[in-house]
Amino acid sequence: MVLQRVERQQIRALIVDDEPLALGNLRALLARDPDVEIVGECGSGVQALADIRKKEPELVFLDGQMPEVDGFDVLEQLGALMPPALVFVTAHDQYALRAFEAGALDYLLKPFDNARFGLTLKRAKERIGRGIAVPRTMERVAIKNAGQVLFLSISAVDWIEAADYYVCLHVGTQIRPLRRSMAEVEEELRQAAFCRIHRSAIVNLDRVRCLETNQDGATEVVLTNGTRLRLSRRYRRQLQMRLGVRDA
Repeated sequence: MVLQRVERQQIRALIVDDEPLALGNLRALLARDPDVEIVGECGSGVQALADIRKKEPELVFLDGQMPEVDGFDVLEQLGALMPPALVFVTAHDQYALRAFEAGALDYLLKPFDNARFGLTLKRAKERIGRGIAVPRTMERVAIKNAGQVLFLSISAVDWIEAADYYVCLHVGTQIRPLRRSMAEVEEELRQAAFCRIHRSAIVNLDRVRCLETNQDGATEVVLTNGTRLRLSRRYRRQLQMRLGVRDA
């Protein structure tokens, strides 16, 4: 009888840090573990966004502070594409709470020793091994605003408006800009209580009060707060199905 060797699949890891020395340190520590495959190294947040989307790593070590696009900018733009295990790495401990609120698995404060890194890697393996990942449907978003990082539950959003290369989340009387495309947001909310009604509008179905025909004969979606939004013919049938409305 011939026994076949079953090889374990390695954990795909990505390292993000704008400091070459820190990048090299993480690389050396990960290279010691045969269960980990380093699929990329990034020196900027922009590169990290592209590599995470393209390579889909299971484990990411993300520098919290980088010029132009920092770690929280990366989280804001990733949304539901955030990897199963994400570890913040930074020299500033004031970002620890924000990191955990944003869904990070762990937080490494520079300089860290081998034992602390080993504990983090063990936690990452356990999470990935149990298949515990961030939900692919958006549940909350991280929004950078005036030096703060706000964490907003997506269920609190009344409707979403397209605005050039980003979207605006309408929450009551407040408008929160989010640096994501309309197509990305629509895809991530596909399984949630949201529906696109126009090329520039997505509504929270729980906020829809009624559908009305205006004087011009066009159909409008009326929200519970009185907001009236035009319903395009392209999305009419989809909205009716989501609301359980049948044509007469």
